[in-house]
Amino acid sequence: MIKLNFKFLNFYFKSFHQCIHLRSNHFHFANSSRLKIDSNRVLKELSKSGRINEARKLFDKMPERDEFTWNTLIAAYAASGKLTEAMELFKETPIKSSITWNSLISGYCQHGMETEAFDLFSRMQVEGQRPSQYTMGSILRLCSTSGLLRRGKQVHGYVIKTQFESNDYVATGLVDMYAKCNCISEAEYLFEMMPDKKNHVMWTAMVAGYSQNGEAFKAIKCYRDMVVEGVASNQFTFPTVLTACAAVQAGNFGAQVHSFIVRSGFEANVFVQSALVGMYAKCQDLDSAMKVLENMEVDDVVSWNSMLVGCVRLGCAEDALSLFRNMHARDMKLDNFTYPSVLNCFASMQDVNNAMSVHCLIIKTGFEASKLVNNALVDMYAKQGNMDCAFQVFDHMPNKDVVSWTSLVTGYARNNRHEEALKLFCDMRLAGIYPDHVVLASVLSASAELTVLEFGQQVHANFIKSGLQSSISVDNSLVTVYAKCGCIDDASRVFDSMQIRDVISWTALIVGYAQNGKGRDSVRFYDQMIASGTKPDFITFIGLLFACSHAGLLERGRWYFASMQKAYGIKPGPEHYACMIDLLGRSGKLVEADALLNQMDVEPDAAVWKALLAACRVHGNLELGERAAKNLFELEPTNAVPYIMLSNMYSAARKWEDAARIRRTMKSRGISKEPGCSWIEVTSKVHTFMSEDRGHPRTTEIYSKIDEIMVSIKEAGYEPDISFALHNMDEEGKELGLAYHSEKLAVAFGLLSLPPGAPVRIFKNLRVCGDCHTAMKYISRVYHRHIILRDSNCFHHFKEGQCSCGDYW
Repeated sequence: MIKLNFKFLNFYFKSFHQCIHLRSNHFHFANSSRLKIDSNRVLKELSKSGRINEARKLFDKMPERDEFTWNTLIAAYAASGKLTEAMELFKETPIKSSITWNSLISGYCQHGMETEAFDLFSRMQVEGQRPSQYTMGSILRLCSTSGLLRRGKQVHGYVIKTQFESNDYVATGLVDMYAKCNCISEAEYLFEMMPDKKNHVMWTAMVAGYSQNGEAFKAIKCYRDMVVEGVASNQFTFPTVLTACAAVQAGNFGAQVHSFIVRSGFEANVFVQSALVGMYAKCQDLDSAMKVLENMEVDDVVSWNSMLVGCVRLGCAEDALSLFRNMHARDMKLDNFTYPSVLNCFASMQDVNNAMSVHCLIIKTGFEASKLVNNALVDMYAKQGNMDCAFQVFDHMPNKDVVSWTSLVTGYARNNRHEEALKLFCDMRLAGIYPDHVVLASVLSASAELTVLEFGQQVHANFIKSGLQSSISVDNSLVTVYAKCGCIDDASRVFDSMQIRDVISWTALIVGYAQNGKGRDSVRFYDQMIASGTKPDFITFIGLLFACSHAGLLERGRWYFASMQKAYGIKPGPEHYACMIDLLGRSGKLVEADALLNQMDVEPDAAVWKALLAACRVHGNLELGERAAKNLFELEPTNAVPYIMLSNMYSAARKWEDAARIRRTMKSRGISKEPGCSWIEVTSKVHTFMSEDRGHPRTTEIYSKIDEIMVSIKEAGYEPDISFALHNMDEEGKELGLAYHSEKLAVAFGLLSLPPGAPVRIFKNLRVCGDCHTAMKYISRVYHRHIILRDSNCFHHFKEGQCSCGDYW
């Protein structure tokens, strides 16, 4: 019995020991699992908080790692941009699931590494892993942000092949990708093909797509449809629709969206508030924009910048400066969008001292290296007329773009430093910078002012070769440059080729024909302009009245002058009165011209009195001429022209003492006549001549040609008019002096240098003298040349002995 009991006890203890061992193993396993779960949880928290080094230390100490462990750290490295470390872990991980692949691919996509992301995407499929919706989403997001349309289309093909097109997440990515790659039609098609139950992310992507692609009205309609469908908007939806409202000045609808924002509880969201400020500012409702700005709890620099830009655009420069001072006082972090806006204020206000202070602040805050800020500085100084400072800023810029060059070139052109503008444009081209429409328009304007036809033609040719789309500003400048260089037919051809014309286009052509002695054509184009529905402006009527004056269209001129205010509400300025007085003077209506001058609503300026004086000189009205000259002596005391004209009038009336008195007055006041200067452009080089000039390399040939010309035209009937010669010479000396006037030297050089039959284009800084005008008519007939001479008043087209000006100069 005892023996049996012993066996039983032995069996019992053995069984008990086994039971204890099993329980111990179970306890150990439970502890191990719990430890792994706790470690994974801590690992995830460290990774999410960006404490990746600590996460890595924990990872290395973990005795056991599961799929979650590896994926968590790979995702953390990838998201933080430590892609080398992520790739090393990826290679080491024993199990590569679709989550593992997606974590790494997502990191490469997030950091814009296109090649690596797509290589991994391909390898994933080769290794038998099927991309998930999240993989597709990451890849499509990369295509969206980087504008990879071709890649995006390839992914779209894969989506269709794997039947992912009905997945909301993937479909939203496709809509967003096409919209951001400027394929809004494709995005719209995909959006409409989705089932009726679209989520708010897809709606927002479509609203944003329309807005970003310039389809503001469609964006607004899409948003309204979204609201009708009962889909909730969020902090991403509202800014996109507000941007669309701003683009088309839909302030009323924007205000309705604002109400909906308040009802939806997003009125405190900084991104939504910033969009509201921008919308109201762009819709010219600065009061509402300011109310939103004042209610913001956070000083958001983007919102303040929007307000600043709104003030600048509406011409509220003082308000903009006040905002800038307030931003500075609040210690806000000004950025490279703040400074350009405030610099625009100084450009319009001409506030040099404060502009310099802001420039100092820019240097102090480290923004002197910002290209955007430097471009604004160049533009500001140029608009203030301070080209030296503009050039210094430009010269110290390490990286110059087309905007930098354009700001300086345009500045030189605006400040009448046309030669420097053209030289800088040449430097720009040598630097490999391709010009845009703005700089081309400025360069062509400078070419027009300098009347350098060949340079303008080269710019025109380069513009055509560049493939740039037609621009109304460039086309208008081309019309002007050809018209001002005497190529009115070329100007007309450019005008005819224009798809869009504005009042500047028509005015350039009207003025061009008038200056080229084709006043009746100017009137014809004016009639066409009115028939096209284009309303004339202040400048149009100057050109039109100038045309009537030079074409002798007295009644037409009177009618146009009367219609200015009556039909178009344009109050005549001194320029219009000057044209009318010139028109009346040319027609011999000096009494009417004097009466009109006395009835002027504005104070007569020098141009008005010059027009009257010129008419008095032609018609010999000495009494009225004296009155005009005396007013000019007061208005332009250093201008020699009225003194000389009055002196010549006295001489013509044989009042020698009065003529001598005027000459003595000139001398005592230190007034000297501006020397006459003529120039001609041959093979892209400008050749300049003064009267009796002997500084040209081909002087001997030129003077020999002059002698030949004088003999030839005298045989044809030309007789020198010695009244235009200097008074202190004998008759033979006066004749020689007339022969060597600057315009005759220029035409002689042109006949020597230009191909037979080519037009001879000459430009003079003063009005052509009467003797030279007569000589040019004879030269054109004897040498069978079209001579185009532009003086300070107009073009003279000499052909076969006739001049387009009608011999009134």
